[in-house]
Amino acid sequence: MSAVFQRLLPSGAPATAAELMAELDLRALAPPGRPAVALNMIVSLDGRTTVAGHAKGLANRADYELFHALRGAADAVLVGAGTVRAESYGPMDQLAVIVSNSLDLSPDLGVLRAPDNRVVIITQSDDELAPCAARVEYLRTADLGEALARLRADHGVEAIDCEGGPHLNASLLPRGLVDELHLVVSPTLVGGSDPLTLVEGALLDPPLRGKLVWVLESDGWLFTRYRLR
Repeated sequence: MSAVFQRLLPSGAPATAAELMAELDLRALAPPGRPAVALNMIVSLDGRTTVAGHAKGLANRADYELFHALRGAADAVLVGAGTVRAESYGPMDQLAVIVSNSLDLSPDLGVLRAPDNRVVIITQSDDELAPCAARVEYLRTADLGEALARLRADHGVEAIDCEGGPHLNASLLPRGLVDELHLVVSPTLVGGSDPLTLVEGALLDPPLRGKLVWVLESDGWLFTRYRLR
């Protein structure tokens, strides 16, 4: 049985992840010349994005279902190299887009080991990865705005599910390249020093303010959606 999400704001009938994604219409948010970008992240009550280096320690079944439903609403999954190294990933129907300046990506990572995966690497490097099972192309630029435009023009990508991590988020957000933030709050306290938070690096100047679209609840986890443009 699918997880059920209670609608806290605005109020309404409970919904499944599939029903929520039917309302999303992410592609309609795409500005001229680039895909729409929805940033999907999870944090603990004390602001951590991982437990022992992995996000799965914060998740529950409802988060898992909504996470994959949001992927299904997009044409591509955008992720930083550090997150790929931590989570490995695996087979996916969507185009996998990895931002990696160093190209420090092992062919044993799940996303590169799946033979049916289509992968685009955004990089400034002229090098290439070691041979791997996935089909890999390179988009060589240091400008993420240009990279998004080329994903739209060359690959027909109209909607992107961005799964971080914090360094990639810090590159996208100040340039106005994120249209929505889907932020899950896990009822978990993690603790520890030097936490990995939602956005790493310099202060956002000016700070960004989101417009709340919905708040959902399932088994104590809160699922929020903010419009950023």
